[in-house]
Amino acid sequence: MLTRIDPVDYLIIGHLTQDILPNGLKLGGTAAYASRTALALGARVGIVTSTASSLQTPELQGISIHNYPAEFTSTFENISIPHGRIQYIHYKAEELHENMVPTTWRSAPIVHIAPIANEVNPHLASAFPNSFVGVTPQGFMRSWDGDHRVHFRDWLEAPLVLNHASAVVFSIEDVENDESRIESMLPYTRVMVVTEGAAGCRVYWNGDVRTIRPPQVEEVESTGAGDIFAASFFIRLQSTRDPWEAARFATQVAARSVTRRGMESTPTREEMLDFLIEVTPRIEP
Repeated sequence: MLTRIDPVDYLIIGHLTQDILPNGLKLGGTAAYASRTALALGARVGIVTSTASSLQTPELQGISIHNYPAEFTSTFENISIPHGRIQYIHYKAEELHENMVPTTWRSAPIVHIAPIANEVNPHLASAFPNSFVGVTPQGFMRSWDGDHRVHFRDWLEAPLVLNHASAVVFSIEDVENDESRIESMLPYTRVMVVTEGAAGCRVYWNGDVRTIRPPQVEEVESTGAGDIFAASFFIRLQSTRDPWEAARFATQVAARSVTRRGMESTPTREEMLDFLIEVTPRIEP
């Protein structure tokens, strides 16, 4: 008997991960943080991923997961150093291709291409001609050596992906603070956002660039903030077609996220409604 797969509004393609922490393993990955954010915005959310069957995901209740079983779940370890972090990848699950996407989900209004370990086939970006395609390309720009230490790699497939993207979001750290790498992507993008942590973000659109500053908050943990920003931005941009307003909204959401730890950093439905009120222009009578 075939299992019915219901349509979704927000489809994420990328690995759910395990992150190694001093106190054990924790669920991670762009797909986890972004899916919870989209759910809080009222979307029906689906994830196409690959993990070991042993991975537990109670934090993703209410989210449809189409999983291709792997021997291992993609597993990362981050080691803090004075000026950043060293990252290791200990395992990588299966690669993700177009034929893994359920037919019902191929018409999702928003598709989020969200690799974390170069696991998404770059041709997938062209598989959704009628969807808003958002890309968070950090995983396309990662490679690792024989010791499993993660390094930046030149993203040679960038034009292939970005030519089909409605918007792209990545952090200044993803490109190792190299402005020339940002400039090299601009000719292929419709809307591009570079997040810069506590400094906010830069939004490139229609030949213009603007900086959006976040509210001042007391940071507790920044893990997942970029993923939360991206999902908020993609959903708001698809709705309003206004990158400036979408960035103001996403900046508010991401700023709140860093005041909490782990998956609890993702916003609640009530918080999302408050953020929308804050950034929506008021019409004077």
